[in-house]
Amino acid sequence: MYKLYNFQPSGNCYKIRLLLAQLEIPFESIHVDILKNESRTSAFMEKNVHGRVPVLQHNEKYLPESNAALWYLAKGSQYLPEDEFEQAQVLQWMFFEQCSHEPNIAAVRYWISILGKESQFLEQIEQKRHAGYAALDVMESHLSCNTYFVGEKYSIADIALYAYTHVAHEGGFNLSEYKNINNWFKSIESQPNHVTLVKS
Repeated sequence: MYKLYNFQPSGNCYKIRLLLAQLEIPFESIHVDILKNESRTSAFMEKNVHGRVPVLQHNEKYLPESNAALWYLAKGSQYLPEDEFEQAQVLQWMFFEQCSHEPNIAAVRYWISILGKESQFLEQIEQKRHAGYAALDVMESHLSCNTYFVGEKYSIADIALYAYTHVAHEGGFNLSEYKNINNWFKSIESQPNHVTLVKS
């Protein structure tokens, strides 16, 4: 049985919920309110010493880091290519997501839409928004000649990047001119067993 220690608005948590749904794997979702510092309690930090969500539990083992959990769950499934070079390309885009994309797009969304403290972070937001648009430009360019990010097939590379990109507008990013990204959204949202970030 899987358990997911999870903060609902988090894109990193959403990645795992989406893949679990598409793999049709039942799991227990355990809410961790990061706004109340519940991820910093000693009990939680026994599961993840870094004190962050998500944490995926499988039997008695705990796996932090959203993209590590995606890789673990996707092994042997249609969501991870069999070809070794394409697997490396999946990792390439997942590293890009965590290094160039998530720290900028997700951070701005967090300050504005989750904390509601835009005025307190104006300088940081300006810096990160510039870097966030640079990451979106990389994605838009790649998608100009590719339907998905690796091997013309939907994979966990797409899940990793979709999670925060599709809610980037909540951080004030204007996606209206990103035609290829918007078409990619439609392709992802048409996948079987797609679920939304917030339950409707």
